[in-house]
Parts: sequence; structure tokens; C-alpha cells
Amino acid sequence: MSLLAFCEWLAATNNSTALRESLYMYPLVESSHVLFLMLFVGLTVILDMRLLGVAFTQVPVSQVVDRVLPWVRAGFAIMVFTGVLLFYAIPVRTYQSVWFRAKMIMLVL
Repeated sequence: MSLLAFCEWLAATNNSTALRESLYMYPLVESSHVLFLMLFVGLTVILDMRLLGVAFTQVPVSQVVDRVLPWVRAGFAIMVFTGVLLFYAIPVRTYQSVWFRAKMIMLVL
């Protein structure tokens, strides 16, 4: 079974169709994905800026890490979960997207 055939089967399932055609659920999942992406990236930038000595120079690195890292992990976990739901809703179109493939390669790297 090819990956495209799997995506076509997945798109034909009842739950995938229900999520894709839902008036409120799909936009809610998509909005959550973007919000948690912003949380993940924003806090990662703050942590990186502290490690570079550009921001929060008065606060020890260990304290910044202790405060920020749990939120970064939670943001990443929820971002991945909502991303899987988005793929589940529209698997064929997503699988065929060049941008989706580039995104997956960047996540692996």
C-alpha cells in the first residue's frame, strides 16, 4: 500500500470527513495549531536570546530555562497534536503539498 493510497483511505473515514466538514471544529483546531506554534517559537526565541546574552542578562540561564522550557515542551506537544489532526482532516491535499513535505523535513532536521 502506497502512502497516497493510505491518505485516500484516511480521507474517506467518517471521522476525517466530520472534522473536515465541521463548521467550528476544523477552524478551532487550525487556530489552536497556529497559537501554539507562536507560543513554541516565541519562547524558543526568548531562550535563544538569553543564551546569546542579548536579553535578560540579569537573570541566570538556569532560571530562564526552568521557567520557559516546560511551556516550550507543552507548546510543541499541543502543536504536534493539532498538526496531526489537521493532517487527519485533509490527508490527500496535505500529503501532496510541497510545503508540507518541506515542513516535515525541517522538523526532522
